[in-house]
Amino acid sequence: MGQRRSVFIGAIMIIALLLAGCAKPPTEEMEKAAAAVTQAENDPDAVLYGEDSLIRAKNALTQMRVSADSKRYDEAKLLAQEAIDAAEKARNDGRLGATRAKEEAERLLSEAQNALTATEKTLNMAKDLDKVEADFDTLTRKLQTAGSIIGEAETALNASRYQDSQNKSREARAALGDITSEISGAVTKKSRKK
Repeated sequence: MGQRRSVFIGAIMIIALLLAGCAKPPTEEMEKAAAAVTQAENDPDAVLYGEDSLIRAKNALTQMRVSADSKRYDEAKLLAQEAIDAAEKARNDGRLGATRAKEEAERLLSEAQNALTATEKTLNMAKDLDKVEADFDTLTRKLQTAGSIIGEAETALNASRYQDSQNKSREARAALGDITSEISGAVTKKSRKK
């Protein structure tokens, strides 16, 4: 009876090994994972705003290939799904990040445009005051430069270069703030002389 049992157990082990050797790699899942990661890598918004998820997708894809090469097909299949999920998250994060960046760029551009109008009014008022000592030609050129930078910010926004637009709007706001400070300093200096 013991010998029959050993033969039976041996036969089961051989069948299990044969079945394991006949297992096929999850080719379809692996191809879908590779395609999903490639799509995410080619999506500029996913690259810019979904970087962490994209890194996870690439890592899962690499681990999937290692598992498949080692004939650990169940693990490869799970990693393929993980790569797909992370790639989709990277693309979703990219869309969300781009929407937020666009809204922020629009807000900053609007603020810069309002600041340009206010600074221009302040400069014109200061020119009309008697005995204000300021280099109005230089201030006017600085105001024009700030206006050009705002134009660049608008162009960048229209071209979906949201970070560039934000940076240009901030640069213009800083320049306009400097102009306003110079005007305020000149007006304050004039009022102290009275």
